[in-house]
Amino acid sequence: MNIGEFVSRFNNHPVLFIGTGISLRYLENTFTWDGLLAHISQELKGNREFYLDLKYKHRYNGEYDYPKIASELEAEFHVILQDDRHGKFKDINDIFYENVDNDINISRFKIFITELLKSYSIKEEKKAEVAELQKVRKNIGSIITTNYDTFIEDVFEFNSLIGNEILLSNPYGSSYKIHGCVQHPDKIIITDSDYANFEDKYELIRAQLLSLFIHNPIIFLGYNLGDKNIKSILKTIFTYVDPSSETAEQIRSNFLLVEYEENSENLEVVEHDIDIDGMSTIRINKIKTDNFVEIYKHLGTLSLPVSAMDIRKVQNVVKEIYAGGNIKVSVTEDIESLKNGEKVLAIGSTKTIKYEYHTAEEMMINYFRLIEESNHQLLTLIEKHRIQRNQFFPIFGFFQVQPGIANFDKLKDIQLKKIEALEHAADLATRHSSIEGINNDENVSASKKTIAIVKGILSGRINLDDAEQYLKEYPEKRTTDYKKLLCVYDYKKYGN
Repeated sequence: MNIGEFVSRFNNHPVLFIGTGISLRYLENTFTWDGLLAHISQELKGNREFYLDLKYKHRYNGEYDYPKIASELEAEFHVILQDDRHGKFKDINDIFYENVDNDINISRFKIFITELLKSYSIKEEKKAEVAELQKVRKNIGSIITTNYDTFIEDVFEFNSLIGNEILLSNPYGSSYKIHGCVQHPDKIIITDSDYANFEDKYELIRAQLLSLFIHNPIIFLGYNLGDKNIKSILKTIFTYVDPSSETAEQIRSNFLLVEYEENSENLEVVEHDIDIDGMSTIRINKIKTDNFVEIYKHLGTLSLPVSAMDIRKVQNVVKEIYAGGNIKVSVTEDIESLKNGEKVLAIGSTKTIKYEYHTAEEMMINYFRLIEESNHQLLTLIEKHRIQRNQFFPIFGFFQVQPGIANFDKLKDIQLKKIEALEHAADLATRHSSIEGINNDENVSASKKTIAIVKGILSGRINLDDAEQYLKEYPEKRTTDYKKLLCVYDYKKYGN
């Protein structure tokens, strides 16, 4: 089955299960579990042999016990830094002693891991692919990840949840950090004792995750078939769910493992059997490929009645209602007689409830997010807005995302006439090729700076990437100046 056909069968928002392979694919400074421990040992000892001795000591049935290796490495790290207060790791010691002085107990080892992974840079050659990944955001319910870094939640702008926070969460728009996060080094799970404590406290969290697995498609990214995390998840699920039941079959059909295979353009999903200790063979869906962009595109264009982000907003309101908040709820009398496809849920001011998620002005304020997310569901509603002939409205970029806008030709003509009028305006800053140069030029009055920037963009002197950054940081996005600049940028970027 082709990946497009597989994704098109989803009738609920997928959950991404993110492993180390995703950070390795996109980030300059990241490690496998083995690589991380080897790097720390090298920094500590100046050679590989101490770490190789640990690996030799903790190999069982052909596999390394990395939690035990981490435990011994943590103990050695502590002793060496304690004996060498102002040496190579002085900064780590500074943080450690300041924490202890404030009754915060975090090992030097975990502080070092945090300092190592808390900042990252995206590989230049992968930035376009990351942009495609970001467009998937609107269709993703939540993320589960074993990674310590914050890359995936930064891309999706999801809330990080760790430990007991998972139990009190809104599942939509959340990133479940089940092995901890660099933002909370005390909750990082890496040593033998960490995992023992994790298993003791994991039962309720396991139940929360199990609910996601039952109701949502699950896509594993950054893992391979032999990964212990996948086998552990499958064992957990089919311990609670009868493998021969309809529920089990539904879960299996929703599971997809995306396995990396260098230079492969394969887009076919196949069934694969996994042997689980103490259980029968479990069959899941798998695709081996290096063509992640195509997978992201199908996930991004998945057509569901409402975006995952809007569900999150609704759940936040419902949570307030449950808590006894002062929110009025009005339900129409015939709600029970309506079919699902005929129902509309509107949340907003009692003064102006409309069948619109965004006003035209709000669409302009959120322009870059709507484009980056390819939010075609929301942009379909453009045709419900009345855009006047004197209004600026960035129709060209929106049309690239949603070519089904019925009144596109009318809106295009309005904008072309407004752009034509701007092209006839006087060019007051021909010597400047940057927005900063125009804004710093005292010879261009404050009232003329916007038109000077407009002319710079139209003439091509001002780079569109610079214009985009300027617009994203623009302080007053409800002003005419912002809307004028945005529409000029939109015309130059997408008008052809």
